[in-house]
Formats: sequence, C-alpha cells, structure tokens
Amino acid sequence: MKCKRILDLILVVGSAPFWIPVVLVLAVLVRLRLGSPVLFRQRRPGLNGVVFEMTKFRTMTDARDASGALLPDAVRLTPFGRWLRSTSLDELPELLNVLKGEMSLVGPRPLLVQYLERYTAEQARRHAVPPGLTGWAQINGRNAISWEQKFELDVWYVDHRSLGLDLKIIGLTLLKVVRRDGISAAGDATMPEFRGKAGA
Repeated sequence: MKCKRILDLILVVGSAPFWIPVVLVLAVLVRLRLGSPVLFRQRRPGLNGVVFEMTKFRTMTDARDASGALLPDAVRLTPFGRWLRSTSLDELPELLNVLKGEMSLVGPRPLLVQYLERYTAEQARRHAVPPGLTGWAQINGRNAISWEQKFELDVWYVDHRSLGLDLKIIGLTLLKVVRRDGISAAGDATMPEFRGKAGA
C-alpha cells in the first residue's frame, strides 16, 4: 500500500504543471456556463467504508420543477456538462482527494454512501483498497456494464492489484478517455441506481 501511495504522489505532483492550468481554465468555464458553485462535493465511502468528501466539477444545473424538486439528471445535464463527462475532465478535482490520501489514482470508483448497506459480503470487498480516479471496471466497460459486472471487476482488482497493473490501467484509461467509451448506461445520464441484490 505504501508503494502505491508513493506512485500516486510521484505521478500527481510530477504532472501538476499540466493539470493545474487545465483545472483553472475549466473552473472559469464551469462558472460561466453552469454558475456557482463550480465544484460538486459529495460524501463517498473510501478505504474500509470510511466516508470522505469527494470533489468534482459540477456538470448539471439546479433546475427544479414547480414543487421545488430537482429535475431528473438527464434533464439537468447540459451539453457542456455532457462534454465534461465524456472527456472525464469533470474528474480532475479528484486529484486533490488523491493528494490528501483519500483516494488513489487506481481503485474501485467511490460510489454513494447509501450503497454500503446494499452490497453482498463479496461486493463489499471493493472497499479493501482506496477508491480510485480510474479502475479495472472503468477500462472494462465503465458505465455501459451492469452493476454486478462492475463489482466483480472491482473485486478482481482487489485480489490482483499490483503497481504493474496500476500502470496498465492508467495507460488504458487514457485510451478510453480519447475514445470516450462507456460514458453512460443506455437510457441514463450515467448509471441507474444500485438497489442491491433484490433490485438486480
């Protein structure tokens, strides 16, 4: 785990001259196109299920219906927000989570806190490692595969993790980003809600 942390710091700090200017430019664009706040913060479970605050660029408006309830994600997701997601640029602020040690560059993606009680014992093993900016599931289907397939891939990563595998995943992620593969599940802005075994 210590070697993984060292790799994270070397890659994130070493590439800072490249990603920091991009983050600053995107922050201005998000403010102009979507308003404030520029960043979207949400509590997510990390290593061993410990909750932390994940930070991303916002991609949706706060549009609401007549009763004040937020409209569906697909409605609030603007063309600019869709572009941010398709290029994965909305994820760049998570590099700050990596620097703080709350996330790693590679690992199972941090999902919603309410999913914790819906996992089977096997699926919950995805929290045996720090969550990642990208992961084995992201390069093998991302949001275009089922929740069950995603969790199987996450657990496979937990059992086979290595620095070599992490470097392979990072390289393949860059190719996926260029190709914009698996951005969303059919009929959803990203993925339908995971409801546990009964909802599978």
